[in-house]
Amino acid sequence: MNFTDMLRVAGQQNQSMLCVGLDPEPARFPHAWRGDAQRIYDFCAAIVDATADLVVAFKPQIAYFAAHRAEEQLERLMAHMRVQAPQVPIILDAKRGDIGSTAEQYAREAFERYGADAVTLSPFMGFDSVQPYLQYPGKGAFLLCRTSNPGGDDLQNQRLASIDGQPLLYEHVARLAQGPWNLNGQLGLVVGATYPAEIERVRAIAPTVPLLIPGVGAQGGDALATVRAGWRPDGPIIVNSSRAILYASAGEDFAQAARREAIKTRDLLQAARP
Repeated sequence: MNFTDMLRVAGQQNQSMLCVGLDPEPARFPHAWRGDAQRIYDFCAAIVDATADLVVAFKPQIAYFAAHRAEEQLERLMAHMRVQAPQVPIILDAKRGDIGSTAEQYAREAFERYGADAVTLSPFMGFDSVQPYLQYPGKGAFLLCRTSNPGGDDLQNQRLASIDGQPLLYEHVARLAQGPWNLNGQLGLVVGATYPAEIERVRAIAPTVPLLIPGVGAQGGDALATVRAGWRPDGPIIVNSSRAILYASAGEDFAQAARREAIKTRDLLQAARP
């Protein structure tokens, strides 16, 4: 089963387009664990257990683990998700972007060490920085396309005078992901929820690739506009929310509060489908 099929199965089983981002910040943990980086696994595993039947994917952000020397805790978390939520694909949010043997090592890290089902990548260095990840059958790779940060305009929203039609850079990335780079149907795109009109543009250019859409929740993305712009019956979307769910409560009920927030967000997204 390839990554897109996994998304469809999880989406149908859990009736969901919601992805929970796992961005553990010990300074924001419940009071009893606050500031204790040794509790990263415990915190994230509790969130996973509380939301596994509500999501289409989980998205651990590797920097939140590596910054606290918690890579072993991430390995344990990946194994825990495999046991507790085997039907839910895992996207390792790493935003790698290098070439040759270095890219091969990053791919090995994502897919062999951590056992992720997909990874996020920067396409800035071209196809040979993406190709090593596509050597893993059934695995997915999401290319940064139109990100939700204000600085995304610096490059992504600039015109390419050397390309026919002078597309914006993000439009060109979308075309590559829909067409010549997507040799085995393994590619998806990252498009921020803060730009629904541009989600719609990306979807028009790339009608069938999965879209990973961060920015709903704490970043202020409009869930209704996001779904209407990006969802298609044959083009899955994965709408990520991290902080709004993870830190819905600072008390001992943090996992229950996360579940309530996840239910609310999932149902809001489902109701927005055309």
